[in-house]
Amino acid sequence: MSTTTKLDKDENGKEVDQKLYRSMIGSLLYLTASRPDIMFSVCLCARFQSSPKETHLIAVKRIFRYLAYTHLLGLFYSKDSLFNLHAFSDADYGGCKLDRKSTSGTCQFLGNSLVSWFSKKQNSVALSTTEVEYVVAGSCCAQVLWLKQQFHDFGICIDNVCINVIILVP
Repeated sequence: MSTTTKLDKDENGKEVDQKLYRSMIGSLLYLTASRPDIMFSVCLCARFQSSPKETHLIAVKRIFRYLAYTHLLGLFYSKDSLFNLHAFSDADYGGCKLDRKSTSGTCQFLGNSLVSWFSKKQNSVALSTTEVEYVVAGSCCAQVLWLKQQFHDFGICIDNVCINVIILVP
């Protein structure tokens, strides 16, 4: 699904079986553990579980079709990868057209291997793009600190972590 795709409540749309829709979303959410490429699309569709419409079901089926043709994609962890931690964060300003909340996303890499990520709608409506980026950078820092503590618990000390905040200017 394109990041420019906008799903909405579709108040006039045809209702679909809620149980079927929720089970499909549940399966996809489980799959995001090894397929972060579908995280955005699945989370966007998951917002409409309370009253799914036909347009939402079409979007979910499209994700399943994408998975059918990309079954060889997934996460790969190399044993001879570097052991440095670096992170990336990004957000869209007012991306949800229903409530104008922004979506934050971060990912953390250990060497070349993705070890942690999330995509989440922010809790409040931001007044500027700068505020949106600060919120997502703070979330990214919190995740990095948690990862550093996990490594410390295993006796691995990581001193320097590079955090990249991605800002796209139109």
